[in-house]
Amino acid sequence: MGRLVMKFGGTSVANIDRIRNVARHVKREVDAGHDVAVVVSAMSGKTNELVEWSRDASPMHDAREYDAVVASGEQVTSGLLAIALQAIGIQARSWQGWQIPIRTSDVHASARILEVDGSEIVNRFKDRKEVAVIAGFQGINPQTNRITTLGRGGSDTSAVAIAAAIHADRCDIYTDVDGVYTTDPRVVPKARRLDKIAFEDMLELASQGAKVLQVRSVELGMVHNMPVFVRSSFDKPEDIDPHGTPPGTLICSEEEIMESHVVTGIAFSKDEAQISVRQIEDKPGVAASIFGPLAEANINVDMIVQNVSEDGKTTDLTFTVPASDYNRARDTITASKSRIGYARLDSATDVAKVSVIGSGMRSHAGVAAQAFKALAARNINIRAITTSEIKFSVLIDAAYTELAVRTLHTLYGLDQV
Repeated sequence: MGRLVMKFGGTSVANIDRIRNVARHVKREVDAGHDVAVVVSAMSGKTNELVEWSRDASPMHDAREYDAVVASGEQVTSGLLAIALQAIGIQARSWQGWQIPIRTSDVHASARILEVDGSEIVNRFKDRKEVAVIAGFQGINPQTNRITTLGRGGSDTSAVAIAAAIHADRCDIYTDVDGVYTTDPRVVPKARRLDKIAFEDMLELASQGAKVLQVRSVELGMVHNMPVFVRSSFDKPEDIDPHGTPPGTLICSEEEIMESHVVTGIAFSKDEAQISVRQIEDKPGVAASIFGPLAEANINVDMIVQNVSEDGKTTDLTFTVPASDYNRARDTITASKSRIGYARLDSATDVAKVSVIGSGMRSHAGVAAQAFKALAARNINIRAITTSEIKFSVLIDAAYTELAVRTLHTLYGLDQV
């Protein structure tokens, strides 16, 4: 017997038949004697529809009302799943974020969780053996008592936070894939599913483009040392032994992994734009004059490269931003031209970032050099490079993304079983 949080994404609850399938997954764990809390997303496509309705009502809508609208998708799913569970003899009750409560900051549409009170859920485990079916993606700001949402993928974050609050043994993330792979199998058919991956490696994979988990959910798991198990919701519930280990990937602390490979996986992102600010006077404060306004506009800057001219009088600054922020970033820099004093602004949107990730890099030299040599052999030009202790990323022309990923996947032996 244990305590589990089970999280189901939008494709897993896309219609009533799939919600009934989720109910059978939950029943399997309840019948095995576990206390179960379930976190659900909105039905597939519903959040996008609600977002469009808000934009149609007014392009400049109030963020507080936007949250009230988009949070309703999860409310519907949680109620429907509770009904489906009750129909098969499982005692269940739906919960909204504000009822638990999940207390958050007041940054609407991208709030951060401050505190989760799981005491009432735990009491109902003890008194009634009642399954808690919780609407993900949402909470409440204690100062304003307004509903808040956590941003896209926020149901993953809700699930891990609730698992920590109720002292669960594990948080199972059910999705439309059966685990975390060394890279996207649609790009590299030889990509392998990982049995285990360290929190740090998963955090880098998620932040560099892997879509399996939301970055903040991995951060929370690492902070609270909460094991997270990524598994498929499309496996037949009756074929799974609740006391065994089903196919999937366990995200856990590095100490729990017996042998770590030099490279764990390859991530990539085509959601990148490159901006180059040319011929700026090379003096103190120049970088601040560029990146200060971008920060004030809440635009995240990733890769940064600075080149100083031969005479040392001017410099070029090149950086990347998310493609969705490209136009705002250009406008922000243009508006600050008199303060920055640059000669020319160049940009490109046909770029991609490819990242090589692995905790084993800490103790192995020359890992990045191997990649640069292999990419050069394929005539793939590198526009920019960034490195950290367990990761390096290269910016390349988007047309070469798949070739680069396949080349690096083979280079580091990730094709091998």
